[in-house]
Formats: sequence, C-alpha cells, structure tokens
Amino acid sequence: MYFLLMSLRMAPRLPLIFLLMIHGVSSAGWSVRYSSSHICALKHSSVIMRCTYTYPPGHQIKKVFWTKNLVKDVEPPDLSKDLEYSQRFQYLGDKQKNCTMRLSHVTQKDEHKYYFRFITDEDMKWTGRPGVTLTVLDLQVESPERVTEGDSVRLTCKSSCALTDRATFIWYRNSQPLTERRDRNNILLLQSVRREDAGRYSCALQEHTYISPEVYLNVTYPPKSVLVSISPSEIVEGDSVTLICSSDSNPPAEISWIKGRTTVGSGRIYNISKIRSDHSGEYKCKSRNEHGVKYSEAVTLNVMYPPRNVSVLMNGSGEIVEGDSVTLICSSDSNPPAEISWIKGGTTVGSGRIYNISKIRSDHSEEYKCKSRNKHGEKYSEAVAFNIKYPPRNVSVFMNGSGEIVEGDSVTLICSSDSNPPALNFFWFKENQSSSVGSGQSFSALQSGRFYCEAHNQHGSQRSDAVSVTVHPGDGQNVIVITAASGGGLFIIIIIVIIIVYHRMKRQDVNSEDFTVNENDLYSYTSQRVSEALSEPDRVSDALYINVSRLRGKTPESRDTEEIQYATVQHHRKKETNRPEDNEYVETLEKPSVIYSGVR
Repeated sequence: MYFLLMSLRMAPRLPLIFLLMIHGVSSAGWSVRYSSSHICALKHSSVIMRCTYTYPPGHQIKKVFWTKNLVKDVEPPDLSKDLEYSQRFQYLGDKQKNCTMRLSHVTQKDEHKYYFRFITDEDMKWTGRPGVTLTVLDLQVESPERVTEGDSVRLTCKSSCALTDRATFIWYRNSQPLTERRDRNNILLLQSVRREDAGRYSCALQEHTYISPEVYLNVTYPPKSVLVSISPSEIVEGDSVTLICSSDSNPPAEISWIKGRTTVGSGRIYNISKIRSDHSGEYKCKSRNEHGVKYSEAVTLNVMYPPRNVSVLMNGSGEIVEGDSVTLICSSDSNPPAEISWIKGGTTVGSGRIYNISKIRSDHSEEYKCKSRNKHGEKYSEAVAFNIKYPPRNVSVFMNGSGEIVEGDSVTLICSSDSNPPALNFFWFKENQSSSVGSGQSFSALQSGRFYCEAHNQHGSQRSDAVSVTVHPGDGQNVIVITAASGGGLFIIIIIVIIIVYHRMKRQDVNSEDFTVNENDLYSYTSQRVSEALSEPDRVSDALYINVSRLRGKTPESRDTEEIQYATVQHHRKKETNRPEDNEYVETLEKPSVIYSGVR
C-alpha cells in the first residue's frame, strides 16, 4: 500500500484532475493498483482514474471494464454499457496491464466508488478492491450577506478539494469577468466598497469552464439621486396628475411627499385627481432608510385655468368731475395670465390691464367692462358706469307763450340747463341791470325788456341767451298800487303817479255819462294820504300805500269786473343810515287783487 499526491495538466480544454493515491490489491499474481483511492473533482470537469493490473502467466485476458457500487451475488455492470455513462466514459487502458479510464462532465450524481474488473480465458474474474471514491464538489464563494457602503469586504473562493499552489482564480461579477482580479489567491478584497460593487459574484479556475454558483453581494447605502417627475407636462384644472419619486437607496427608502412645509402623501407615486388651482405650488419627496435621509429638488406644479374673478377697479373713491383723469384697472385670476380688452357699450375701446381716460367728458358716461381671455377660456367683468359731474351748460330760456303781452298780463319764462348734478339755483336778470330780478326755474315777466337766466350747481354756472319781452298798453285798469319809500324825492313819485292816472283816464270812454272826475279832489286826496303816511313813519315799515281811484256811476257788481293794473315804481334815495331793507332787491308777491312792490 502506498500513497501518492499528484496533479495532472491535460491538453487544452481538458479539466484539471485532482488525484489522491489509492490502495492497491494483489494476491498470488492477481492485482489491481490505483493511483488514488479518492478523487475530488470540480463539477463539470473530467476525471482520469489511473490504474494497472497483473495476472499470473498462462492466462489470457478476455474482457476488461469499469463498474461501480458492487452488490453481493450480482454481476457488476459495465459502465460503458450504462446509458448514464456511455457518452461520457472512455477506457484509456489495454488488455495487458493498463486499466486507466476517463469520465467527463462529472456531477454530484457521479459520486460513487468505482472498480476495475477483468476476466481471463479460464473464466477467472478479478475485481480491484477497494476501488476509487469520486467526490464532486462546486467551487463556493463565501461573502458577507450585507455590507454598508465604505466598508471593506472579503470574498473567498472555496472548495473541499485540495488545489495545487499553481491554481489561478478568475472572479466574475454579474457574469462579467473582473480581469483585474486574476491571481493565485482565492480571496477577493474590496476596500471601501461602493454601491457599484454590489452584484452577483462567482469564481472559477483558469482553463476550466466550470464557474461557481453566484453569490449576491448586498451593499447598503443611504438614499441618493432623489428626483421627482410629473405627468402630464402641461396641467389644466380638472386633469388627473401623477408625481413619481425616484430614489437610489439600499434598502429601498420610505417615500413621503411635501407641499411647501406640509406632508401631503406617502409612497413612490402621488396622484391628484381633478386637480384645482389651489394645488399649485412646490412639491418635493423625502426618501429615507436606515442609513439616511435625502430630499428631492422642489418641482412646481403649475395648474392652468381659465379667467375667473374678473372685476373692474376705479382709482380713487371720490366723485368724477369733467376734465379729471380716470384710471380703470381690470383684475383677473387666470393661468396663464389673460389678455385684457376693454369694452364701452358694445365697442372695444382699449386693451391692457389698465385703461386711462385723460380729461374725461360727459359723453364717456357709459357702461365699461373688461374681457379677460386666455387659451383655456374667457370671462367678462360686471359693467361699471361713470357718474361724471359737470357744471351747467346749454342753458336756455323757454317762453311759455308769445313774447308780446298786453300791459297787466304776464309771460312765464322757464330756464333749462344740462348739468350733473341738476342745477340747484336759477337766477333771472334783465339786461343792463346788475341785480337779479327773480329766482327759481320759472319767472313771470311783467315788464318789457330782455331777460336771461343763470343756472348754478356746485361745479359752476352758465347764463342763457337773453329773450325779449314786450308789454303793450292795455285798457280798463281800475287800481294802481304804488309802494314807495318815504323820504326825499316823494314829490317826484307823486307827480309820476298823477301823470300816469291822467293819461289812463283820458283813454276811457268820454261818452260815459256816469263818470265824473274832480281832478282837484284826486290830487287833494292823494296828497292827503301821502302826508298822513309821512306823518306816521313807523307804520308798516316806512311804506306808503296810496290808493288812487276813479269814481264811476256803476254798480258794485260792474266795478268788480273791472280790469286791475299793477305798477311798480323804484325809487332810490339817499340814506343816512343803512337798514336791512335798503339792500333788498325787489320782491313781488302776487295775489288776485293786489301786488306788493318793494321799492329801493
């Protein structure tokens, strides 16, 4: 018995054979000697079992073959005839002394004890014991289950078979050879491991086709490359929107979604159905695992929507006066920003968010509105109207009736004007007189002359053109009422009154028999009444009421139907002291039978 350790290198592409010495058996010239009693072979390699045999002289070999797993009282099978071996088994010996054989592509199924057996011409049968034990093993990569980025990692290619010192190892990652890792050392050292070093590792022996089973190297690391993508790219109000967070991390990170500073969701995908404009804003995702936290860059969710909340603002809150500058501002909520146009009535008059009217006029007093439009829709504002204030203009006098009247009649003059607000005050003037002769929108003219009116509001005034009123003498006046101021010049007033009465009396019917006038009595009566009035100055505010009457032989009924004529006489006197009534203008109060006239 002897032991021999040897290693054989076969021709190219033939696997390396690992042989262990084996026990040889002999008896009286009969023997079988095996080179190794135990062979450890790599999976899918080829194994050569070497042996020699002897037999006594005088015998002739009839049959030689290899068999396996001897069973008592059962004829051992010939491997070359076995279907599992016939394509892989090759006898390399002869019928003299060499009994070497080769078995290719061994697997774990081939792990058995193999024997050489020969038969001579004298039917002598010999089996070489104890045979050759075949063990088929994989190459195994030993690696830690999990490492953290930055750690040092050691991977070992191991086998239970005895390998020679000249064995060269090849390392693979993800089935690709690591060419820089060809050495005689069966250890692969990764210093400061990176995430890129993660993958499936395997090893093999050079010049052998067999590669060990792959072992996954799991490199853990905190989240990196955190990004957010949005679909669709253009978002319109009402759409469904999807945000996706991509993160490179190991183990996989937990994802949460943040809008502004508020967490709004979790998970790698964040969906918003029927998006609204208030969903607009900056979004980012947070990626977190046991090794760290990382945020994505913020992305802006830009929600498009048609115009809404369209309104018109007017600068200032005070009233608008003709000639002012007015600015209208159109306010509109839309995305993208809307194009603004301005409509007055039914006509487009401008564009842009701001519409200016310099030196506004009353004809600008119409309804204005703005139209806000973008590619998603349009909307109009509510209409606004200007209330433009302006002073009276187009002031004119309307005459109710003819401008020619009979003495004793009157004509009504009406003042009309265009103003905003409507004129509050109207004053009437007679040409060539500085003082007004009346107020109010209408005026009753009793005298001949050219009259005009002035219309006033808080923004100004304007006068009308003058109109002419002509008073023709009339008949049948019964009573003349004269109001005069007491004092100097009264005699002149009395003479004027007498002349007027005298001329009117001459126009009466001279044939009237019943009419008798004593002029001396008239003058006397008139003078007497004036003297009485002057002697009592405090009576009725220095005013004299002088009645001048004509006596006719008529019945009272006929006198009631007589025509009454009113006369107004103005007299200016020198005043030693100013009294309130001296500054008053003429005021006329009309009654059916008398007019009270104040004379200054």
